[in-house]
Amino acid sequence: MSAQRPDRSSPLPLWAQVEADLRRRLDEGEFDSGRFPTDLELVTDYDVSRHTVREAIRHLNQAGVLKRERGKGTVVNKSEFEQSLGTLYSLFQSVESGGVEQTSDVLELEVVVDPSVAARLELDADVELVHLSRVRNAGGEPLAVDRSWVPATAKTKKLLKVDWTHTALYDELRRLGAPVPNQGWERLTPVIPSADDRKKLGLGKIDAAFHLDRLGMADGTPVEWRTTVIRGDRYRFVADWSSGGATTSLRPVAR
Repeated sequence: MSAQRPDRSSPLPLWAQVEADLRRRLDEGEFDSGRFPTDLELVTDYDVSRHTVREAIRHLNQAGVLKRERGKGTVVNKSEFEQSLGTLYSLFQSVESGGVEQTSDVLELEVVVDPSVAARLELDADVELVHLSRVRNAGGEPLAVDRSWVPATAKTKKLLKVDWTHTALYDELRRLGAPVPNQGWERLTPVIPSADDRKKLGLGKIDAAFHLDRLGMADGTPVEWRTTVIRGDRYRFVADWSSGGATTSLRPVAR
């Protein structure tokens, strides 16, 4: 594999062409060893200025593809966990299937009235909901801030007594005989988290994350609303596809 030098007759900026080619080389596994070329090596490889190289690297850093480490320079930022789109999954199972322990620190666990969430669940505005807010940890390090709401019933109110250190919401709903999502939808948006969530996740001011909205349904009936802010440097989403096909598999992995 080698660098493809930019086309100076192209309307695309030189830095963008260098960035695109570095992404290609990354995807092809050229830097799987973890070592990434220095700025001066890239200047030679692409026959461009140091400013052009730095601009390409800056965009890759912002996207979470690369990161700067003291004493090491620029290194490849390998996501620890990978999740296929188009499937109903448990973050707990996704992490632990990769051989890493998932634990939770509870932030809030209470019965609330929240008209906006009730509307998502197609319920009256004054209906009681069980709200669970947690920091989800993987291997002892924060991975996500997870907030879930389910309709408050005699069964789901028992969630208030659960030890959430090492368990999953869906497993607890199943144990209690409460409805468990078996279908639904999820919306994924890249964001710069709020200051409060950044602090919980140990992120810097410009570190990106994913924001997930999820509506979980049991046989067509909404039974869970969830929002999750998940670190972009530790988790990524992939889509398997073919002509006329759709995503069908879960592939959580750990490095």
